[in-house]
Amino acid sequence: MKALYNDGTVAEVPEDEVTNVIRHSAAHILAQAVKRLYPEATFAYGPANENGFYYDVDPGDAKISDDDLPVIEAEMRKIAKENLKFETFELPRPEAIKLMEERGEKYKVEHIDDLPEDARITFFKQGDYIDMCVGPHLTYTKGLKAFKLTGVSGAYWKADAANKMLTRISGTAFATKEELAEHERMLEEAEKRDHRKIGREMELFMMSEAGPGFPFWLPNGMRVRNALMQYWQEMQEAYGYEQVQTPIILSRSLWETSGHWDHYKDNMYTTEIDEEDYAVKPMNCPGACLIYKSKPRSYRDLPLKLAEAGLDHRHELKGALHGLFRVREFTQDDAHLFIRPDQITEQVTDTAHLITAYYAQFGFPYRVELSTRPDDSMGSDEDWERAEQGLKDALDSMGLEYTVNFGDGAFYGPKIDFHLKDTLGRTWQCGTIQLDFQLPHNFELEYVDSDGTKKQPIMIHRAGFGSFERFIGMLTEQYAGKFPTWLSPCQVKVLPVSEKTRDYARSITDELRAAGVRVKLDERDEKIGYKIREARGIDRVPYMLIIGEKEVEANNISVRDRTNETHQRDLGEFIADISREIAERR
Repeated sequence: MKALYNDGTVAEVPEDEVTNVIRHSAAHILAQAVKRLYPEATFAYGPANENGFYYDVDPGDAKISDDDLPVIEAEMRKIAKENLKFETFELPRPEAIKLMEERGEKYKVEHIDDLPEDARITFFKQGDYIDMCVGPHLTYTKGLKAFKLTGVSGAYWKADAANKMLTRISGTAFATKEELAEHERMLEEAEKRDHRKIGREMELFMMSEAGPGFPFWLPNGMRVRNALMQYWQEMQEAYGYEQVQTPIILSRSLWETSGHWDHYKDNMYTTEIDEEDYAVKPMNCPGACLIYKSKPRSYRDLPLKLAEAGLDHRHELKGALHGLFRVREFTQDDAHLFIRPDQITEQVTDTAHLITAYYAQFGFPYRVELSTRPDDSMGSDEDWERAEQGLKDALDSMGLEYTVNFGDGAFYGPKIDFHLKDTLGRTWQCGTIQLDFQLPHNFELEYVDSDGTKKQPIMIHRAGFGSFERFIGMLTEQYAGKFPTWLSPCQVKVLPVSEKTRDYARSITDELRAAGVRVKLDERDEKIGYKIREARGIDRVPYMLIIGEKEVEANNISVRDRTNETHQRDLGEFIADISREIAERR
C-alpha cells in the first residue's frame, strides 16, 4: 500500500505501519463527515491508537450520541466512494494560525499557539476538509474500505477537567473486511468476558455513585482476592521479602520531599489535620524510604527488600473510570529494594524471576521492554551506564528477549516493563522493575560501606500484578469467570435432588468445609436441572456434587466437572484430590 507523507512524497508503507496509516486517515474522514453533518462543529485531536482511532469534537449546540453513529458512518462511506485525493502542504506558524482562524477552528489555533515560534505546520487536505497533521495518509479516500464507529464518550480538552467537555467519537479500521469481521468477533467475545458483567453475575464486586471509582468487594470477590493475596504473600516469603504496611495519609512535607507535591498534586486527595496539609498516598515508595531511614544501615544490611500490598488513591477523571481496570482506589502489589551498586544485576535478575513466575502461574504470555536514559534524567553518566548495563545483564542471564526503548526511562532511572497478552490478544503493562537514584537522594538515604564511608543506596521499585484490582479484572476476563479451582470463590456446590437427600448433602458439605474447601449447599426447592444450569452458568463452579437417592444408598457422591462429565466417587478420595489441586494451584 502506498501513502502520502508530509514532505509530499508517495511511498510504499512498511507492513507493520499499514493499519496505523488507515486509521489515521479514517480519523480525518470521520472529521470531514461530522463537519458535513454538523457545520458548526470544531475539532480538537484525532489520533490513531492501538485499538482504532477517535476524534474529539465540539459539536456546538448539537448533541452527538451513539444513535447518530450510523448516519456518520454512512457519510464516511460516501466520502470514501467520492475518492477524494489526499494532498499536503506546509505553512509557517502565523499563516497556519490565520488559516485555522478563518475556518473557525479555535482548538487548532490554541494547539498551534503551544508550538515554537519558528515551527512550520503541515496540513493534509481531502476535498474541502483541511486538518493539521504530520501524516502519513492514504493517497485517496477510497483506500478506506473496512471501518466501523464504535462509540461516543466524553473527553476534556487537553485532558484537563477545567476545560470544556468535548464529544469523543471512536472507531476502528482495518485493511480488509475480513480483518474487521475478525475484530468484531473478538469484540463480541470480549463483551461476553467483560469483567463488569461477570462481576455482577458472580457477585464479585460492585460500584456505587456514592463513591465513583471506589470498588465495593462482595463476599465472592473477597474469596478470590484473599486467595490471590495468600499466593502473593507466599511468593514474597519464598523470594526473601519482608512485608510492611505504611500509613494511608502522610504529611505534605513528605510529599514535597519526594517531589509528588510539585509534580503529582492534581492527582492526589488532600486533607487538613491539626491545621497542617496532608495527602492520601497515591503510591507507597516514600513510606518505604522512611522505614529505611528509621535506623542506621550497613552495607551488610543490603539488599533490604520491603514488600507492601499498599492501598493507594489517585484522582482519575470520572470519564476514564472503567470497572476494576481504572479505579481511584487500588491495592498495589508493591516492593522496594534498597541495594548497593554491585547488587544491581543479581537483584534485578531475582526480581524478574519472581515476576515471570507470576505470569507462568496464570498462563499469560508476555513481552519485555527495556527503557533507557531520557533527556531530563538526573544522576551521573557513570550511574546510568552501570544501571542500564545491570538491567541488560539481568535480562541476558535469564535468556529473555527484549526490545529497547531508547530514552523512554524515568528521569530517576532506567526500567524494565512486562507487557502481558490476554486470551483476546490485548496487551497490558503490569510488571515493572525500575531503578531509582532520585528518592534515595531526596530522602538523604545512606549506608556505611565496607571502607567506613557513607554511600547512597539505589532503590528498585517493583510490581508484578500492577494492582490486585486490575489483575483480578484481567483474570476474570482471561478465564471468563471460570477461575482455577484454587481461585474460585465457590470450589464445590452440593446439589441435593430431593428432600430425602438433604441430610446426606448437609453432612457432605460439612466434611468439605472441615477440609478447607470453599463449598455451598443449594437446598432450594428447585428442579435439579435448574440448579445445575445456575451453578455452571452463573456461579461457574469447578465441581458440582449431585446427591440423589442412589448416592445416599451407596454412600458416595456423583461429581460433575466443567467438562460436564459425571463420575461416581468416594467422598474421601474426592476431598484428597481437590485438596491437592488447590494446594498445588493447578
